[in-house]
Amino acid sequence: MSKNIRALAARCLYAVVDQGRSLSQELPKQQALVESGKDKGLLQEFCYGVLRYLPELEHHVRQFVKKPLTGKQRVFHFLMIVGIYQIKYTRIPDHAAVAETVAATAILKNRHLKGMVNAVLRNFQRLDSTELDDSVAEPVRFNHPGWLIKKLKAGYPEQWQNILTENLQRPPMWLRVNQQKTDVEQYLTLLEDVDIAVKYIAPVSNAILLEQAVDVTKLPNFADGWVSIQDGAAQAAAPLLSARSDDNILDCCAAPGGKTCHILELTPDIKAMTAIDVEPERLVRVEENLARLGLTANVIAGDAANPIDWFDGELFDRILLDAPCSGTGVIRKNPDIKWLRKASDIDNLVVLQQQILAAIWQLLKPGGTMIYATCSILPEENTMQVSRFVEQNADATLATIDMGQDAKDWQILPGQDSMDGFYYAKLLKKS
Repeated sequence: MSKNIRALAARCLYAVVDQGRSLSQELPKQQALVESGKDKGLLQEFCYGVLRYLPELEHHVRQFVKKPLTGKQRVFHFLMIVGIYQIKYTRIPDHAAVAETVAATAILKNRHLKGMVNAVLRNFQRLDSTELDDSVAEPVRFNHPGWLIKKLKAGYPEQWQNILTENLQRPPMWLRVNQQKTDVEQYLTLLEDVDIAVKYIAPVSNAILLEQAVDVTKLPNFADGWVSIQDGAAQAAAPLLSARSDDNILDCCAAPGGKTCHILELTPDIKAMTAIDVEPERLVRVEENLARLGLTANVIAGDAANPIDWFDGELFDRILLDAPCSGTGVIRKNPDIKWLRKASDIDNLVVLQQQILAAIWQLLKPGGTMIYATCSILPEENTMQVSRFVEQNADATLATIDMGQDAKDWQILPGQDSMDGFYYAKLLKKS
């Protein structure tokens, strides 16, 4: 098969948007068909970019295609979108974008649509302006589904537009230094030696924000486990948990294992670390991360809502519950979330979170600490969820979080200090 990057992007986007498949699963399949690292990067740029601006790009297609493509022709809808994305949002010369996108029609085995694809792209080129005015519907203007805009307006009446804008940005690159291999100051020197610029050091977690993203192979001693890639917000979990020597710790819903590893890096002399996740295939990443960093944990495939299947009876001193959630705080790095999630999913996730909270709470020792975390920004998954839990459990209290602020819980919004959207609450179990 020819390696026309536009054709591969159209197929990937069709699988994600129309068939509901995850970008993290589909993109690697298409990238495996090309050899050049540059082409792999370009393919990723097309797919991520289109998913960020999907409603806007579809709006432009509808300006020229009055009858939507269906069935086997549907992939050509996404091919035209890929073409328009290149013209509007990349530095690729228009003539090259049009030519390569039109050439992809042969690869996708429908040459008779060549004329339509060519006409749409050339007509788009001729537009005096591609800017959207206020008369365009909000989902198109803000490039988010209507249900999510409605929820953000309700939860953040003063900030919702800023959240939507931040969600369209490219995610920055944060590093976590492995304290068992080196320290932050030494690693900053190594970065300076290879001309990798640092923008910011988080004051509590010592997370390192780079000026711009780099390939991990360029990071000093990455393969030897000196450093990991982890967002600044996620790096707050381990300091908040405050593990101590001889603690028995559970990381619940642990895959891909970044927080498990961070806890072990900060407190290597804990009694035991158990990491569970309901999806066995995702635990492969946990094992890989532990191995690269030279760390050890008891990794178990298990359902957090049904501990009876895996719990050995020894209660935990501290539990990190990174609960399944909508992922609405990490849309910058996972733009497919906007199109894979539905409003009804949120109600189902809230119920699942309640079930897991109730089940895992029983595994915590009296006097123990649980950190409840999500990568969501929706109040029903976060503040409302925790408030309900505390009201329903007389042995649970909500502790103040000391992360540069005095608050009962901590909602980080997308882009705040360059971090992902994230939520933390610290629950203490009465003795």
